[in-house]
Amino acid sequence: MTDATNTPTHGTEFEGDYRPASDTPLDLMNPRVEPADVVYLMKLTDALNTTLDLQTLLNRTSELVRAVINYRIFAIFLLNDRTHELRMRFQIGHTPQVERTRVPVGKGVVGQVALTRQPILLNDVAGVEFYTSANPDVRSELAVPLIAKNRLIGVMDLESTETGYFRPEHQRVLTVTASRIAQAIENARLYARVSRQAQTLEVLNEIAVELASILELGPLLERVGQLLRRLIDYQMFTIMLLDETGETLITRYAWRFGYAHAPMRRIPVNSGLVGAAVREWRFVNVPDVLKDPRYLPMNEETRSELVVPLFYKGRIIGVLDLEHTRTHFFTEEHERVLTTLAAQVAIAIENARLYQAVRTQERQLERDIAMAREVQLRLLPSESPSHPNAEMAVRFLPARTIGGDLYDFVDYGPGRTAIVLGDVSGKAAPAALFAALVSGIMRAAAAQHPEPAAMLALLNDAMQERKLESQYVTMLFAVWNDESRTLTVANSGAVQPVFCRAGKSVTVKAEGFPLGLFPDVTYEELNVATQPGDAIVFVSDGILDAENEKEEMYGEDRLAGLLCANRDLPALEIADAILEDVARFQGAKDRFDDETIIVLRVR
Repeated sequence: MTDATNTPTHGTEFEGDYRPASDTPLDLMNPRVEPADVVYLMKLTDALNTTLDLQTLLNRTSELVRAVINYRIFAIFLLNDRTHELRMRFQIGHTPQVERTRVPVGKGVVGQVALTRQPILLNDVAGVEFYTSANPDVRSELAVPLIAKNRLIGVMDLESTETGYFRPEHQRVLTVTASRIAQAIENARLYARVSRQAQTLEVLNEIAVELASILELGPLLERVGQLLRRLIDYQMFTIMLLDETGETLITRYAWRFGYAHAPMRRIPVNSGLVGAAVREWRFVNVPDVLKDPRYLPMNEETRSELVVPLFYKGRIIGVLDLEHTRTHFFTEEHERVLTTLAAQVAIAIENARLYQAVRTQERQLERDIAMAREVQLRLLPSESPSHPNAEMAVRFLPARTIGGDLYDFVDYGPGRTAIVLGDVSGKAAPAALFAALVSGIMRAAAAQHPEPAAMLALLNDAMQERKLESQYVTMLFAVWNDESRTLTVANSGAVQPVFCRAGKSVTVKAEGFPLGLFPDVTYEELNVATQPGDAIVFVSDGILDAENEKEEMYGEDRLAGLLCANRDLPALEIADAILEDVARFQGAKDRFDDETIIVLRVR
């Protein structure tokens, strides 16, 4: 048996009664199988093929080996590639203290087998220089490597209290067993790893959904600590957030051995393991904190620590700090899980902070509504553009409450003007604010002079990114080309323009989905060729839906008739005539929506 505290002697010659199984060395990847071994191999194969549970597999292996080698002490060590140590994964006959031993590769009999990848049979351990005793009664030992796909995964070790107990045929049988069980162990470990990963992903999804629903910072941090224990069996946990200066980490939640407590610790980012995670922009996993000079002794029980930074929009807002009383506790899997979870936690924390800020500002926002409406009106164009071949005019009559109508005239280069008329769903402040948002996005995009259909598609994509429940925008976007006297029109659910020529009216059948309802929408364009004397009117639904006391709507027919009747008037007078006619139609009935009219008259 090995002892992790002693230093072995390396080399190819060993002192003491060490001998191979026979005069002809065994090929470990293709061990010699005698006819007498066939029954044993069949039983071994059956045992390995009936389970993917590692503990069950190791237990069955020990029973099969005992059937042919009546051992006193049996152990299977598995190699930890990260620490380069062998850990006893299964044992019979060892004490609990020995079971917890970690064996570095190269130390003791087990370490030598792992290093050389060759079996060792000691019929008298006394006087063997590299042998280290974990049980004073042991007199002989037999150990063979476990190799799967030319990769060492562990060592199988048998010990006896009798000198000369193990024979060459024992080594041959154990080598045959090892060659078969190694791949079975790897399969069981892979199955367990995949099962853990599937469970972890399911838990991570549940955590993400739950965290998104908590908007109070205190309960959120506490719940993070509770949910994290479903993934990692930590013993100490802390959430620290950066202060406004970004120079100090402040404890916002702490959990120690089953109880929550919150000492208000403040740690500068230039010190400690938590500070290192912030400075280096990466997780810090320390297997033994007593060997790391960066460690600040906060908890005397801590032996290993894992710190993961919380990133939000390209900046660090804090850290998750996990601690354990056992060295080398946190693994690469823990690192991956915590890094994934940290992204969700950071978003949830920022959402909670934003919610608190919004809630405290609600009253202030209400006081600012009146001023916002005034500002909104001032953002609308103060005058209409004019061209040699066309004149334009607009009339806007806001409702008493804040509404969502928006209109604009945008310079599209020499002889070209974009005419915009939109309506945001809803009423009051949300509609007004959303209208301002849409107008700002449209103005920014207009610098590139996209065609009407492309402009609407661009705005729709932007609305999808800023999607609000039941919030959408209808919009007419048309570009007038004065040189060719043509109007290119695209529509996203707004009232269709009415076109009048020589006393006859038609509707410009431009259609499309409202902005913000559906992703990846394309819009059609219609080109309208005009002649001198033609008139086109764009209106918001506040015009067509205006009601009189009989609950009749103004409608498109009245609008078209009035347009054609006044087509010879200047554009501004046509707009005034329409607005006055709507007012007469409504009578004493209150207006419930903004009323917007844009007239284009070809000279």
